[in-house]
Amino acid sequence: MRINSIQRNIVLVVFIILKIALQFHLVSSDYTLHRDEFLHLDQGQHPDWGFISVPPLTSWISYLIYLLGNSVFWIKFFPALFGALTLVVVWKTIEELNGGWFALVLGAISVLFSVILRINILYQPNSLDILLWTVVYYAIIKYIKTEKNNWLYAAGISFAFGFLNKYNIAFLVLGIIPALLLTSQRKVLVNKHLYYAVGLAFVIVLPNLIWQYQNNFPVVHHMKELQETQLQKIDKADFFKEQILFFLGSFFVLLISFIGFWIYKPFRNYRVFFWSFIMTMFFFVILNGKAYYTIGLYPVLLAFGAVYTEKLLEKKWLLYLRPVCILIPLLLFMPMYQLAFPNKSPKYIKEHSEKYKELGMLRWEDGNDHDLPQDFADMLGWEELAQKTDKALGIIGDTDNVMVLCDNYGQAGAINFYKKNKSVSAVSFNADYVNWFPLDKKIETVILVKEAENKLEAKTFYGKIFSTVEDFDSVQNNLAREYGTTIFILKKPKTDIKAVLKKWITESKE
Repeated sequence: MRINSIQRNIVLVVFIILKIALQFHLVSSDYTLHRDEFLHLDQGQHPDWGFISVPPLTSWISYLIYLLGNSVFWIKFFPALFGALTLVVVWKTIEELNGGWFALVLGAISVLFSVILRINILYQPNSLDILLWTVVYYAIIKYIKTEKNNWLYAAGISFAFGFLNKYNIAFLVLGIIPALLLTSQRKVLVNKHLYYAVGLAFVIVLPNLIWQYQNNFPVVHHMKELQETQLQKIDKADFFKEQILFFLGSFFVLLISFIGFWIYKPFRNYRVFFWSFIMTMFFFVILNGKAYYTIGLYPVLLAFGAVYTEKLLEKKWLLYLRPVCILIPLLLFMPMYQLAFPNKSPKYIKEHSEKYKELGMLRWEDGNDHDLPQDFADMLGWEELAQKTDKALGIIGDTDNVMVLCDNYGQAGAINFYKKNKSVSAVSFNADYVNWFPLDKKIETVILVKEAENKLEAKTFYGKIFSTVEDFDSVQNNLAREYGTTIFILKKPKTDIKAVLKKWITESKE
């Protein structure tokens, strides 16, 4: 069956609409935003060429969201859009590889019903990261096919914006360079336009590199902290198990792509993608990368796999297997739909925790099992915290000389997003908030927000700095990760608060 370009575009638009609509359906109204989303939104209010935790591109999108009204709709729309565009690039890749209607539909469904749905429910750099990996690979395919140098520049620009979005895309280069050396595509290394493209990419990312230099390379400190608190706890067996689970329904498509690189003659020129996968995965493993860091590798492989699957099933007596291939990703997605998304209430998940526990979804970064998956628990309790902070600010009355000081970036970001009293912005010594302290005003009262395990510190440590330490209220949602987080009101400082804050800020940056 042949379909013309208009029909193909209609089908593609249907997939785009389905993808975006499905993203909004996958999060129950019982949940609010995630702690990371609050941080990225606040970064949009502090424009710069870099941040402690991420490069600057997400902050630019955050500022656009702010201009659009800063509503939850727009916050959720952009990751959904990036996911839909990833599907579009895979679709266009299949067309470049001369895939027919079956390959197009199989590729689109393989992308749609995968872990990318989970990634796209949160406003984080990850969604755009996956898209830009896929765009870079698409540009490489176009260059291999046409040998037109403009595609080298397209790859360079795409990489540069990927770098300004998330440094993770550097692994793409680590994998592609040895892959080029192992294949006939090494000839590109003598093309001067490759180096012009590299130079263009360098110019684009240079402001961020200068910012890193001027701020003593906080990315290095961030990676060391990540290594100490999270990466060293990664289990290699779990890492590889998650690689299978990410695209469980279309795993057969990925396997077929690997076979196709060596058996299907039209793919001979594209073996660089096979070796790129091997080499990039190697670097992720030896450097203890998180499992989801690898997701950008897969969409382009799904395109190759879909095209070769179509070729394998072109004989008349095998055509009946095509509907089966289309159904497999959908059918295997159903268990994922039931468990992998916050589309069930927190109460329901707690009461039906067995299946979640079997899949290891209740294990948090601390290595222990909890009542909810960590990401879900990170989407609870924030509005309650902001409302109670508002109430504390209301009791104080005049907020000109008030500062809200939080233990972590989630607390600060959530308070800034949800609070009604906009005259005071919350800060923290955690993440980028350490650079946003209101040191230009007099501080006489502090609203202190402390995690449950740090509650005692407020009464002992801060009692030496303030004459009055009032235990005001706390987060009561026991399924929230912030359960027990307590709000204190500190009054009548015994010392120069600004001097103390400056000292702590300096220590936090070291």
